[in-house]
Amino acid sequence: MIFEFVGGLGIFLFGIKYMGDGLQKSAGDKLRDILDRFTTNPLMGVLAGIFVTILLQTSSGTTVITVGLVSAGFMNLKQAIGVIMGANIGTTVTAFIIGIKISDYALPIIAVGAVLLFFFKNKRVHNLGQMVFGFGALFLGLEMMGDGMKPLRGLEAFHDLTVSMSTNPILGVVIGTVFTVIVQSSSATIGILQELFGQGLVTLDAALPVLFGDNIGTTITAVLASIGATVAARRAALTHVIFNLIGTAIFLLLLQPFTGLVESIKSGLSLNEEMTIAFAHGIFNTTNTIVQLPFIGVLAYIVTKLIPGDDSAIEYKAKHLDPNFIEQSPSIALGQAKEEVIRMGQFASIGLEESNNYLKTRSQKHADMGLQLEDAINNLDRKITDYLVLLSSAPLSVAESEEHSILMDTVRDIERIGDHFENVIELVDHQINNKLKLTDGAMSDLESMFELTISTVKQAILALENNDKDAAREVVTKEDQIDTMERTLRKKHILRINEGECTGASGIVFVDIISNLERVGDHAVNIAEAVLGESN
Repeated sequence: MIFEFVGGLGIFLFGIKYMGDGLQKSAGDKLRDILDRFTTNPLMGVLAGIFVTILLQTSSGTTVITVGLVSAGFMNLKQAIGVIMGANIGTTVTAFIIGIKISDYALPIIAVGAVLLFFFKNKRVHNLGQMVFGFGALFLGLEMMGDGMKPLRGLEAFHDLTVSMSTNPILGVVIGTVFTVIVQSSSATIGILQELFGQGLVTLDAALPVLFGDNIGTTITAVLASIGATVAARRAALTHVIFNLIGTAIFLLLLQPFTGLVESIKSGLSLNEEMTIAFAHGIFNTTNTIVQLPFIGVLAYIVTKLIPGDDSAIEYKAKHLDPNFIEQSPSIALGQAKEEVIRMGQFASIGLEESNNYLKTRSQKHADMGLQLEDAINNLDRKITDYLVLLSSAPLSVAESEEHSILMDTVRDIERIGDHFENVIELVDHQINNKLKLTDGAMSDLESMFELTISTVKQAILALENNDKDAAREVVTKEDQIDTMERTLRKKHILRINEGECTGASGIVFVDIISNLERVGDHAVNIAEAVLGESN
């Protein structure tokens, strides 16, 4: 019984994940952009959350992405709450799919998926095959779990437990919560609940509190994702918990009328047991969202009080790029673009500092922050470049045209700096994963080069901001020092290898890091030379 249940659960979880991956690939992997772009207000956030969760086939996945976007400053708390509410509605789709009850056709569906996967080279067909295969695996796993649970009918202890859940709804909520925390998928635990109810192993009044608990348990994934993240991200995760706790409290108080409503819907629409649970799940999450949507501001206030502290210090979305100025006042639009380029440059210098901190401390929070900064730089690169392209068609003076050209070049250089500090983070990951040790001398050398490179980038951005030619000349001088330092450190590294102090594998990490820092210096001097009016 245990083997069949656990194996079926494994196939079920694989099916959901594989189907979600296929859907995500078919969507062009634009889910993050959808959440970023279409969450202008809480209601749009709800709709975006529903759509993305249907594609991912997991509310946990959506809330983890949302926590990441909040952590990176791409989304504020109120927008995130809307997305989380929408994710709770979107996750009910899986229960409705299970309610269709086509387990008898699971194997033929898997066969069709396998044919599409292995006999076609077209990428779209391959993604479709992945969806179909995952869809079939979902039902196969569900059927195996159902077969594994059949012997429970004869167990006196299980019968006593279901009676206890009927008389004590809190027990059902606790069981649903704990099991979902263990499995890390509310879709799986609700699927199991549908099977139990379908086989007559639990009554409806015992099943509904377990359903409520499943929704509380699914919040654990977002909570885990928020550990070590920003204050805003922790608040978003806590909101998910509070949202489901409030919904559960409301529905427990109204359990008798809600049970009667579900039974009426079942008889009125002639629903099977599995679809009955799906309808209960859908009504619970949709009603919960409708009831709490007007109180998003209150929820945000509560979690702000429970988790005090400043929000993300940096807003990573473009703040100054107002398209109205392009036609009305191109010179103001150019100034706005410059402000945004300066912010982008500041992110680059902070990203370099985070990569250096990661090298020194090996603390994952520095790697995460560095990668989020690189994401922010890429986002600003696209937004600023699009804005400057639109601005190029506007009437600009000769001086403004020159500044426009400088900004276009600078955006590219800053974006490349982001790529280089991302490379450094990946090199440190490689060092950690392969247990490669750098000598104290090598670490000291890297620290010196990092300090020089970071100060050079900061000065280049400052020169651009103030059009300071003296600062720009200092950048050129510092870049020469970076080049000299890189050659010197390479020679010292060769000596360490010859003396047996350093291994070849560790040495590769060292050389690649200083090479990336040297390239960062080149991009910093490009910015300085643009300020000086010299050719790159």
